[in-house]
Parts: sequence; C-alpha cells; structure tokens
Amino acid sequence: MLSRLPIQALQLTQKLDWLAPLLLRLFFGYFWLETGLAKVQHLEGFTQRFVEWGIPFPAFSAGLSAWTDLIGGALMMLGLCTRLAMIPMIINMLGAVGLVVIHNISDLDGFVETDELLYIVIFFWLLMAGPGRASLDALLWQRLQPLPAAAR
Repeated sequence: MLSRLPIQALQLTQKLDWLAPLLLRLFFGYFWLETGLAKVQHLEGFTQRFVEWGIPFPAFSAGLSAWTDLIGGALMMLGLCTRLAMIPMIINMLGAVGLVVIHNISDLDGFVETDELLYIVIFFWLLMAGPGRASLDALLWQRLQPLPAAAR
C-alpha cells in the first residue's frame, strides 16, 4: 500500500495540472490589473516619475505602460489572448529594466534578484506554455476545432 502512494500522488498531480497555471494567472494577473489601474488613476504622478527617470515622451510612455499593465493583467486573469498579451508585457518590463532598473545594478546577483527579471520570466513562461486548460483561450480553441468526420 505504501509503495503505491507516490504513484497515486503523481497521478493526482497529473489530473490537477490545470490548477497551477490557473492560480498563477489569477494572482499574477490581479497584481498587474491592480498595478495598472493605480497607474491609470494617477497618471499625472506616474508621468512625473517618467520625467524624472528621463524616459522619452513621458506622457505617452507612462500612459502606454499603465494601460499595458491594466489590460495585460485583465487578459492574463481571463486566460484570453494570453500568449499575445504577454508580448507587450515583456516589452514593458524590458523597458523598465533597460531604462530604470539597470542603473541600480552593480553585479550579476543584483541583476538576477530584480523583480522585473522575475516578471519577464513568468511572462515568457505564459507566452511559451500558454494559459492552461482552465482558460478562455482553451475554451475558444476547443470551439474552433473542426468536428471529426464521424460527428458531422
């Protein structure tokens, strides 16, 4: 009986493989939705930070960044257009790293420990792996598949 326990545990994790991407999308997506909403609601102050950082076209750049976070977070939570939505999210974070964060990094440890790099890795994982089975993307994909010849 005890020797079957690891096999049963593995079988259970395989049956629940939809849960990890769902939880990641819900929590991480909510984080970005909330962050984006705060930036949109306080766009003037967010724009001022872009001015201080010396980011080109600060009003446009701040607005684009804020709306990218808000819309990207919402799409991530829904699992809708997930892979496509991760592209601007990655670009947004690459911009943050390249224009702001990199100035505060002095070594490899400091680079690897930045939050923005972790965000990029998670976005990349969602881009490559997709949102999982418990998503609107999966539901739409299932609906768009042609019926087998026997079912027509």
